Amino acid sequence: MNRTSRSEKMLQKWLVFSLCVVVPTLAWGQHKPSGGGGAPKAAPKASAPSHPSTASHGATQSHTSTPSHAATGGTHATTGGTHAATGTHTTTGGTHAATGTHTTTGGTHAATGTHTTTGGTHAATGSRPGAAAGHTTTGSRPGTAAGHTTTGGRPGAAGGRPATASRSNVGSRTPPGRNVSLRGGGSASIRPNGSIRSINRNGMQINHGLHGGRTVVSERNGARIVTRGHGGYVQRAYVTRGGHAYYSRTYFAGGRYHVGLYRGYGWGGHMYYGYYPGVWYHPGFYGWGYQPWGVSVAWGIGAWGWGGAPWWGFYGGWWNPYPVYAAPYYWLTDYLIAANLQAAYAARTEANADAMAADAAASAGDGGGDAAQAASSGPVALTPEVKEAIAQEVKAQLAAQQAQAGQDTGGGQASAAPAPTSDQPPPALDPAQRTFVVDTDVTVVANGQECGLTSGDVITRLTDTPDADQTVNASVSATKKGDCASGQTVAVKVDDLQEMYNHFQENITSGMGELAKKQGTGGMPKAPDTGTQAGAVQPPPPDTSVAKTLQDQQQQADQTESQVKQETASGGGN
Repeated sequence: MNRTSRSEKMLQKWLVFSLCVVVPTLAWGQHKPSGGGGAPKAAPKASAPSHPSTASHGATQSHTSTPSHAATGGTHATTGGTHAATGTHTTTGGTHAATGTHTTTGGTHAATGTHTTTGGTHAATGSRPGAAAGHTTTGSRPGTAAGHTTTGGRPGAAGGRPATASRSNVGSRTPPGRNVSLRGGGSASIRPNGSIRSINRNGMQINHGLHGGRTVVSERNGARIVTRGHGGYVQRAYVTRGGHAYYSRTYFAGGRYHVGLYRGYGWGGHMYYGYYPGVWYHPGFYGWGYQPWGVSVAWGIGAWGWGGAPWWGFYGGWWNPYPVYAAPYYWLTDYLIAANLQAAYAARTEANADAMAADAAASAGDGGGDAAQAASSGPVALTPEVKEAIAQEVKAQLAAQQAQAGQDTGGGQASAAPAPTSDQPPPALDPAQRTFVVDTDVTVVANGQECGLTSGDVITRLTDTPDADQTVNASVSATKKGDCASGQTVAVKVDDLQEMYNHFQENITSGMGELAKKQGTGGMPKAPDTGTQAGAVQPPPPDTSVAKTLQDQQQQADQTESQVKQETASGGGN
C-alpha cells in the first residue's frame, strides 16, 4: 500500500510538472509576441503539391510559403490540403497579401475581402473563386498577352474562354510614324516608310491598310458613304420601330445592288450599327439548326462544289473542312468560313493581282489541300479548337435567332425617321459574344506596332469597355502567314468588330437558306418547316444612285490623296 501510494504521488507530481511546461508552450505558439522576435518555423511539408507564393500565383492542393510565412492577428491552419487564413495573411518573397479570409481547399482558391499580388498586379475584391489548374497570373493584368487564361468552359482560342476584363493594357496603342497638320485644315498620319496611313480632311476619312486596301468614309446630307476597293455602300436613316432606330444600306459591288437593314445602337457617345435580317425562318428551323442530327453526314468537297475553285487552291492549306457533320451548325461553320475566304479571294483578284500573288506566297496556299499544307513552313493555322469556338458561336446565334423570330414579326407602327436610341451597347460588345471571324482587311495595333488581319482570320475579344479611341483588346486566335501573330493581343476598333459581327450574321442567314434547299438530300436529314415570315421592319428597294455616289467619293479621295502626297513630300504640313 505504501509503495502504491508513493507511486501515485510521483505520477501526480509528474502530471503537474508537465502541465506547467506544456500549457504555456502551447499558448506561446498561438500568440506571437508583439515586439518582433524570430521568424516562426516553417509549416511541415505537405504530401500534396505545393502552392508557391511568388509573383506568379496558382492554386493547388496545399499552400507553401517561400521564403518566410507569418500569420498575424489570425489563425493559420493547414489540414489535408486545406489552407485557411483568417485575419491578415502575409507572404514575403513574392508579396502576397490577403485581407479578410483566404482559403484554399482541394485545389480551389477563393479570396474574400481584398487579395493582392505584387509583381503580377492581381487584385480581387469581394469573393473571387478559382478552379484547380485554372487560374494563372503572370506579370500583367487579366486580358494581356501574358495575362489570364481560364481552361474549360466555352471553347476559345486555346481550348478555353479567355477571361474578361473591363480594361487591359497591351502597351502603346499609337502606331509608329508621324502626324502632320495639313494646309487648309485636316491632318494626315504617315508611316515610317513615308506611305500614308490615314487622312482626315473636309469630313472625309481615308484609311490605308497594311495590305494595301483603302477605305473611305464620309457623312454627307445625312448619308454615311463607305467605299472599299471598287464597291461600298450608302447608309441612310430609315424608320423607327418599337423605340429602335433602323437604317438601310444599299450595297453596290460587281455591278449588283443589294439592301441590308441595320439597327442603331448609341453607346458611349458613339453610334454603332447591328445587322437585322428583316426576314425570319420559322422558329422550328432554327431549333433544328442547333440540335445534333443523330447521324454523321458526309459532305465532301464535291458536294460543296469547291473542287477546282481558285480560292480553294489558294486557301486550302490553311483550312480543312470537317470530314463529316454531326449537326447543322457544324455544316454552317464550314459554310461561313468558306464564304469569307471566297470573298477575300475575289477582293484580292479585283484589287491587285500583284498583291494577291504576294499574299499567296505568304500564305503558302498554291496547291490546295495537302499540297498547300506541305508547301507551308508551319502547320494549318485554323486549329480544331478555334473551329469549335466558331461553331459554338454559330450555335448560340441560332438559338438567339430562334427566340427573336418568335417575337419580331410584323405589327406596330413605324415613324418615317429614326428617333434617338437608348444608350445600349452594340452586339459586338455583348459579353456572350467573344469569337469573331474577320470579314475584310483590318489593321490593328499591338505594343505600338501595326499588323494586319485578313478575311478568315479569327480573333477573341478580351475586354468589354472601349477606350477613348473606341478600341478594345482582342487575342489573335487563328491567322494566316503575313498577318498578325497567333496569340498576340491587339487593340481593335469596335466599329471593325461590329462589322465582323454583322457579316457573321449575314452569312448565317444565307447559310440557313442553303440548308433549306439541301435538307433531305445527299444523306442530310430532313428539316421541319423551312418557311419564312416577315420581320417587323422590311427593307426598302435599292437606291440606284449609289453607284454614282461611290464613284464620286472615290474620285474625291484620289484628289485628296494626291494633294496630301505633294504637300508631305515637299515638307509641308506641321
